[in-house]
Amino acid sequence: MSTSTNDKKPAAKNPAAKQSTSVLIGAAFLMATSAIGPGFLTQTSTFTAQYMASFATVILCTIILDVVTQLNVWRVICVSGLRGQDMANKVLPGLGYFLAFMVALGGLAFNIGNVGGAALGLNALLGVPEHIGYFVIGIAAVALFLSKNAKKGMDTATKVIGGVILAVILFVALTSNPPVGTVVTTVFAPENPGDLILPMVTLLGGSCGGYIAFSGAHRLLDAGISGEENVAQVKRSVVTGVSVSGTVRVLLFLAVLGVCTAGGAEAAAQISGASNPAAEAFRLAAGNLGYRLFGVALMGAGLTSVIGAAFTSVSFLKTLNPFIEKNEKWFIIGFITVSTLIMAVLGKPAKLLILAGALNGLILPLTLICVLCACRNKKIVGETYKHPTYLIVFGVIALIISGYGGIRSLPSLMQLFA
Repeated sequence: MSTSTNDKKPAAKNPAAKQSTSVLIGAAFLMATSAIGPGFLTQTSTFTAQYMASFATVILCTIILDVVTQLNVWRVICVSGLRGQDMANKVLPGLGYFLAFMVALGGLAFNIGNVGGAALGLNALLGVPEHIGYFVIGIAAVALFLSKNAKKGMDTATKVIGGVILAVILFVALTSNPPVGTVVTTVFAPENPGDLILPMVTLLGGSCGGYIAFSGAHRLLDAGISGEENVAQVKRSVVTGVSVSGTVRVLLFLAVLGVCTAGGAEAAAQISGASNPAAEAFRLAAGNLGYRLFGVALMGAGLTSVIGAAFTSVSFLKTLNPFIEKNEKWFIIGFITVSTLIMAVLGKPAKLLILAGALNGLILPLTLICVLCACRNKKIVGETYKHPTYLIVFGVIALIISGYGGIRSLPSLMQLFA
């Protein structure tokens, strides 16, 4: 009898361990797929056509800074057990309310573009008219959060769709036959490195700006994963997430570069001048099949970004008001519904998308300031935790770069009032 009891003990712990692993992977994919939105595809395709093999340097630097930024944010949030807005309020009373407002407003603006981007993908894949596609995407996202276990469903959806996007772009990258040797020799010796600062700032904001840096960390807190004892797990989750988004960006870069190399300056100009650069690159690489596959990638990227933006934006509001926390699911559904309706009414919300890009440039440096001020504050992270010095140093570098991007985004904000 005693042997039987002992045999059961490890089995009792196993489901919890599996659940923890599933949540960690789900958080990683939530962050990664939040970053891989319509803007991600457009920026990478456009800049590749403009800078060719030299753009590899930008991607490498962006991935490094992305890892550093996410590690800073995730570690401080998970060690402290505080969401971004609560941590910011402890750094400076009232700062968390401002951060929550910025993230929620930026998330709404991004979500409108994400709904539109996913509808464009549905149109490319199946020919569904855009005005109908808006509602199809909105209903699909709402249905996910209406399910019995919405957060588990969110984890599963982001993992599956993230895998599909990765497979699609890998196929197109192999089809375009990119000059990998040229990329390897150019990555550490790019042409005109001074011209690469602006695309680096843009990519960094798109990789971990706005709500993106908080999405996975807030998901872990919701699952009860916090405290200094979980730092190693948090680190693995961050590296997994950035590896997924980084791999997608590298493959997309290689796919577009292969097309531009084969087609010469004419192909590069055709892609960079197209209204949808990524779609044009996929079409040139694999014909009509490539265009359909682009529809799959864009629809998936838009849908997962809608999910990530809605979840994270509401997670910033729910601790500020107990009514929001109690009705979190319905606020997320309302967030998605409002985004869908605005997209359907306005069609092309150019000003809102300008606002989204501008807010993205402002939120990342604000995020880094809050995190760097909190990382060694014992009242926030506890008496025993010591934040790594190398993360602080690289965090300051990321702050300088993102601050430069924030300053450049101010004219875009002014355009709204012109």
